[in-house]
Amino acid sequence: MLVTAVVCFVLAEWLGYPLLRGVAGAALGVVLAALLVTARRPRVAVTRAVYPDRVRRGQPAFAQLSVRNPGGRWQGEFTAGDPMGSGFHAVTVRALGPGAQATYHYDLPTRRRGRFQVGPLTLQRADPLGLGRSRLTTGDTTTLWVHPRVLPVRALAGGHPRHHHEGRTRDETLHGSLDLRDVREYVVGDEVRHLHWKATARTGRLMVRDYVDPEQPRFTTLLDTRVELTTEAAFEDAVDLAASLLTASATAGHRCRLVTSGELDVGVAGGTQSVRRLLDELCELTPATDVDRPLVPPEFARSGDRGGALVVVLAGAHPADLAALATLRQHYATTVAVVLNAYPGHGPTGVAVRVPGMRVLHASDAADAVRRWNVVVAG
Repeated sequence: MLVTAVVCFVLAEWLGYPLLRGVAGAALGVVLAALLVTARRPRVAVTRAVYPDRVRRGQPAFAQLSVRNPGGRWQGEFTAGDPMGSGFHAVTVRALGPGAQATYHYDLPTRRRGRFQVGPLTLQRADPLGLGRSRLTTGDTTTLWVHPRVLPVRALAGGHPRHHHEGRTRDETLHGSLDLRDVREYVVGDEVRHLHWKATARTGRLMVRDYVDPEQPRFTTLLDTRVELTTEAAFEDAVDLAASLLTASATAGHRCRLVTSGELDVGVAGGTQSVRRLLDELCELTPATDVDRPLVPPEFARSGDRGGALVVVLAGAHPADLAALATLRQHYATTVAVVLNAYPGHGPTGVAVRVPGMRVLHASDAADAVRRWNVVVAG
């Protein structure tokens, strides 16, 4: 616009057309007006809150924007918004009088699973013709956790008796249970009725019996995260299925363990906090990029913390994978393999997947796998 003003003015002086001189003056006036409008940045107090901070994929999440004018002058209209991922989500803030306050709400995208940083807040003012723009970044950032979908699935309980003669376990002590695990020194909070008087007399220190529940249900999920055997859609279905199974088991109070081919290994006790931790881990899970990575991590294959039910979620399988799963079968009371993105009764390539001693479910997606699980496995 400024170049147009200069050209029109030169032509007006050369050719002697007053109309061009008027156009040049108008163009220059528009540029000066844009500078005047955008030179004064918004001077407002802005706070932003995201609620809820944890949602499941596809569920609504909102940002609440509170804008207050603390000064004694009017604040013109401007735009405020948050960068999130590769997008920018903005809202138009109307003019505010002295001391006035306004609240705005806008949706945040939750179509993709992941941990997203919302903010910092960007205040932007532009003139009506879009010739000038001023931006001001303010405020802190907020984290939005988009968890996997959790489908309604029935929990599967299974466990081997774990007696004290099998050796020391890695479980936390469950006070009041019936199976003796150890005799240890008394700490504040222990049950007085569990005092071991013979050991106390022998050592000269208060000793107590340490008990563990011999029939505690356990649930382990092995999730295949190798990138060469899955597509993006199949990987998301596998994560959704793992999240559904673990959520149902942890909510039922079972000890749960999440293991992936990428060597993620998380063990939790049952309860709401355990569900949140598992979903946080699955929220940030990405496919493993190592081409030669095995399905069963070596550390998990050597682990001595076994028992209960094992569910393996697959998007594809090699013959070596099936042999590795067969070796795990002896360590668990119940073993199930779920093959996703499969033809009816067959694997992803149309070939039936069979593991000796292990029940195998073939499903087209996570929802189909949950339906088959509830009918075939969980009864």
